[in-house]
Amino acid sequence: MAEPAAEPAAESGAGPTVGAVAEGADGRTRLDDARIVGRLERLEEVLSRLEQVPGPTTETALDAVTLLVEVYGEALARVMDRLALQPGLAGELAGDELVGHLLVLHGLHPAPVAERVARAIDGVRPYLRSHGGDVQLVGIEDGVARVRLSARGCGSSTALLREAVDAAVAAAAPELSGVEPVRAGGPAAFIPAEALLSRPVPHAPEGVA
Repeated sequence: MAEPAAEPAAESGAGPTVGAVAEGADGRTRLDDARIVGRLERLEEVLSRLEQVPGPTTETALDAVTLLVEVYGEALARVMDRLALQPGLAGELAGDELVGHLLVLHGLHPAPVAERVARAIDGVRPYLRSHGGDVQLVGIEDGVARVRLSARGCGSSTALLREAVDAAVAAAAPELSGVEPVRAGGPAAFIPAEALLSRPVPHAPEGVA
């Protein structure tokens, strides 16, 4: 098997580079968040270019990607089956940003969608407040997160804050179709308590008592 391509060397005299390759506790080469983002962006670019070149070779390549994703998804599902037998471990694993995104992608995240959206809103709120804005989750209806967004300043500032909210919600709950702002004083949508607190019922993997 061919050795992986070496990462570009840091400039002489420079400090730690953003996105530098690190070594894990097990001695294996690891990627930090910046390089992971870079690779995901590159993957998206490559897939987009493939889709623009019709033909049997492209179809074969895309089929290979689909099959690979399905196999990895099943592997993740089996991992989550076993973690479900150890209280707290599944949630701890899902707390890792990269792993959490993969679990969401495969429909395996242990937290329900309403809880994930609420956390995303809480996470983006400090940024909005630092720019004179705020956001509140009103509810989730028909696959749409409804939010009450307030902002000071020009329309472009409001648009930037809206983009931040949209991005945070999309990352936390890609299964939703979008985010819809509601007017101040508008009726709040009802979110059942069980939607916020419940978890998918874990099932024991075959062969495990």
